[in-house]
Amino acid sequence: MMKMTMFSAVAAIGLASGASAQDQVRMGTNWLAQGGHGGFYQAVADGTYAEYGLDVEIVMGGPQVNNRPMLAAGRLDFLLAGNLLLSFDNVRNEIPTTVVAAFFQRDPQSLIAHAGSYENFADLATAPTILISRDGQFSYWQWLVDEHGFRDESLRPYGFNIAQFLGDSAIVQQAYATAEPLYATDEGASVDTHVLADHGWSTYSSTIETRRDMVENNPDLVQRFVNASIIGWYNFLYGDRTAAYELIMRDNPDQSIEKLDREVGQLMALDIIDSGNALEHGIGAMSLERVAAFHDLAVNAGIIESGAVDLDLVATDTFVNKKIGMDLFPR
Repeated sequence: MMKMTMFSAVAAIGLASGASAQDQVRMGTNWLAQGGHGGFYQAVADGTYAEYGLDVEIVMGGPQVNNRPMLAAGRLDFLLAGNLLLSFDNVRNEIPTTVVAAFFQRDPQSLIAHAGSYENFADLATAPTILISRDGQFSYWQWLVDEHGFRDESLRPYGFNIAQFLGDSAIVQQAYATAEPLYATDEGASVDTHVLADHGWSTYSSTIETRRDMVENNPDLVQRFVNASIIGWYNFLYGDRTAAYELIMRDNPDQSIEKLDREVGQLMALDIIDSGNALEHGIGAMSLERVAAFHDLAVNAGIIESGAVDLDLVATDTFVNKKIGMDLFPR
């Protein structure tokens, strides 16, 4: 993966003090504004980005918005992506982007079942109906079949509506651990949530991608953005989130303080962000060895073909693993 050691001297500098003019930066998210974007909104709201010489505009994604092509086209400078499979796909399709940070150490992708309907995760493979989206069918579902004995005969399409699940206690469906379990609870259903990361699905999630030309030609800006975003996440998780919440609710009026509190509570309870590599190296940390290991998992499960992805182009750890912001939460 991309080492880019020629920039190591730049990456080692704090950089906040060296910024004078405000660089305009556009960052796209992967969905409607929510708690899972909180650290970035926090860095806008509390002036952290400004302290690092950045004027950051957050461009919200959503069901009718695909921010992904806007990064390669130069209309965005950074993109909050999903898991590493999307980055593998970019490299395979010769799209010149790379991952520079990983803000979710554990992917919140999950399966949910009605409480007590199945004894454990392995028992879910016996469910007569499992609802999985089209994207999921071509990614983690193949791993579930290969690694955990799930059966294609059970597979049915998930339409991003929990009504079918609520009406049948035998149904298992995909879920994002900070979303559908909460929605089901609101409808009076008690659910068991099985986070795939607990069973070997080892991808990072909520990664930050940028163009390779940005990494090569403006590493100072990339470093400042990554550092400020990391500090934003520490302040969001362990400080006063009020101003960040206000910006999130401005962009997405369907949010509320109660909803955001519950989502952030799930992020923390499930050790999604400040865990794994982040415990030693700080939020946003990445291990290139882990990236390679997840690539091997994807190949072994038949999700991607062997040799289709040049791992050297997928990610760089140049801008992370520096313990930035760890002093904001003494352990």
